[in-house]
Amino acid sequence: MTIRLEHIWKSFGPVAVLKDVHLELPEREFITLVGPSGCGKTTLLRILAGLESATRGEIWHGDTRVSDLAPGKRDIAMVFQNYALYPHMNVHGNIAYGLKVRGTPKAEIAARVLEVARVLEIESLLGRKPRQLSGGQRQRVALGRAMVRKPWLFLMDEPLSNLDAKLRVTMRGELKRFHMRLETTTVYVTHDQLEAMTMSDKIAVMDHGVVQQYATPAEVYNRPANTFVAGFIGSPPMNFVERAELRGGELALDCGPDGRIAIGASPLPNGFAGETLLGVRPQDLEVRGAPRAGAVPATVTLIQLVGSEKLVEVAFGAAGKLTAQVKADAPVAAGERVWIGFDPAKLHLFEPGSGGNLALR
Repeated sequence: MTIRLEHIWKSFGPVAVLKDVHLELPEREFITLVGPSGCGKTTLLRILAGLESATRGEIWHGDTRVSDLAPGKRDIAMVFQNYALYPHMNVHGNIAYGLKVRGTPKAEIAARVLEVARVLEIESLLGRKPRQLSGGQRQRVALGRAMVRKPWLFLMDEPLSNLDAKLRVTMRGELKRFHMRLETTTVYVTHDQLEAMTMSDKIAVMDHGVVQQYATPAEVYNRPANTFVAGFIGSPPMNFVERAELRGGELALDCGPDGRIAIGASPLPNGFAGETLLGVRPQDLEVRGAPRAGAVPATVTLIQLVGSEKLVEVAFGAAGKLTAQVKADAPVAAGERVWIGFDPAKLHLFEPGSGGNLALR
C-alpha cells in the first residue's frame, strides 16, 4: 500500500523546518530524502517514524491514518548512523532483542535470526560482541536487527556515514540487493547525492524544508526542476552562466572583448526570448585547441586529474567561468587558449529570478 505524507509542516518555535511536504511513497520502492545539512530530511524521517509530531499534516498507510500512532505501534524499523548496538550482547542477542521483548517463541527467534544472518552473510559472527566487529560488520548487524522483525517499512538515517569511502561503495550495492530481495518499502536519508542516485527508485531533493523535486534519479538529473536541484545533483556540479540570451531561436553568450557568440539553437520548445541563466554539465562540454563555429574562446586556469579523466577550469569573457570534464590524456595545459563547444540538446535554461527550469513551464 502507498504511504502518503499530506501537507506536513513542522516548526520548532518560530522556525519552520518543514513546509507543506506532500509525498507519495509507493509500496516496495526505495525512496531517498536527499539534501544539505539542515534541510529537514531527518526531521521528516522522524515524523514518519512517530518520534516527532508534525505541527500540521497527516500520514496515511493506504486508507489507514497513522499520524497519531505511537512509534511502537507503527510496525516500522529504523537503522541509524551510529548502529546503537548493545555492547554486552553478542551478534545473535542484538539481532534477536526486538523479537524477545515482543514475546516471540524461542524457536521462531532462532530460525529468523539464522535466516537474516544468512542473507547478510554474518552467520560466522553470531557469537561475537560488537567490539570484535569491523564498521561494515556492525552495520550489517544493525540492518539484521531491523530486518528480523519483517516490518512493512524500513527507515534509514544516513546508515553509511560512519564507514570509509571504499566500504560505503560496497555497502551501497549490498543495501540495494537486500532491498531487491526483501521488497520492503524503504525510506533512506542521506546528504550524499551519489548515494541517492545509485540506490533509489525515487528521490526527494530537499532544501530549507521544501521538497524541490520528487522524481526518478534519471528525471532529476536530466530535467532538474530548478537551479538548486541542478547544482546539487551531479558530480562534478553543473556550471551556471549568467546573462545568456535567447534571440530568434539562438542562444548567445556575452564573451566580453570577443562580443556575443551564438553557441547553438535554443533547446526550448516554447519560443522563449530574452535573458536567461544557462546550465551545462561538465561532461557535456567540449574542449578544442582550435576555433570553430559556436565555440567560445577561453583560457585554461586550472587542471585537476581525477583518475581516467581531468577537470579543466576555464575563464571566458569578463567574468565567465566553466569546468569541463575531459579524458585524462586530452592535450590541454594551464594558461592555454582553448575553445569551448556546447551541445544545444544538453543545455538547461533557467529563469533568472526564480531559478525554475524554463523547459518545465
